[in-house]
Amino acid sequence: MGEPVPVDVVAFDPVLEAGTKSTLSVCPEVRLTAPDGAPRVVVMTVDQVGRPELDVLRTIRDTPARPDVVLVAGELAPDGALHAIAAGARGLLRRREADAVRLARAVLAASRGDCTLPPDLLDRLLERSGSGGAGSEGSADPWAAAGLSDRERSVLRLVADGHETNEIAKRLCYSPRTVTTVVHDITQRFRLRNRAHAVAYALRVGLL
Repeated sequence: MGEPVPVDVVAFDPVLEAGTKSTLSVCPEVRLTAPDGAPRVVVMTVDQVGRPELDVLRTIRDTPARPDVVLVAGELAPDGALHAIAAGARGLLRRREADAVRLARAVLAASRGDCTLPPDLLDRLLERSGSGGAGSEGSADPWAAAGLSDRERSVLRLVADGHETNEIAKRLCYSPRTVTTVVHDITQRFRLRNRAHAVAYALRVGLL
């Protein structure tokens, strides 16, 4: 195991901040930074995702260290999730689901540039995309219009859930090389930066 990921915690409520730090303190994969430290990931804990929360998220991303942000929210609706991703969040968790294992997993994924979402929330976003949401330009299947195959969609679902390449390969009965190739093909075809950008792109097809 490598060096622990340096993490800071931001919250509007000091009780939420203390609780989040307590949860992270039992995770050997992460290390809470000092106030003047430079975190690689910031865990932001909020009640809901609104304009004030998004403004703070953008401010965190604009700091010189440009840390990745894992957003832990009491309420997390599809619209709020999309706005948070657009503002730079690399991980989304509901507060009731943010135990030490899930939180550490989201932090580690963010530190690698990957994007993590609750599976049911991802499904709801994809269902909205498939039903022809705003921006689909009348396409009956925005995924097909974007040129995403069923295999690519399946891989992206698991990438969004924070799974490693080997885990995805095992779940889908592919080789790790095939999974890597699928993600690479998507990023190259749509001129995306990395896996996180690929997930964000996929979520926004037919939605925004």
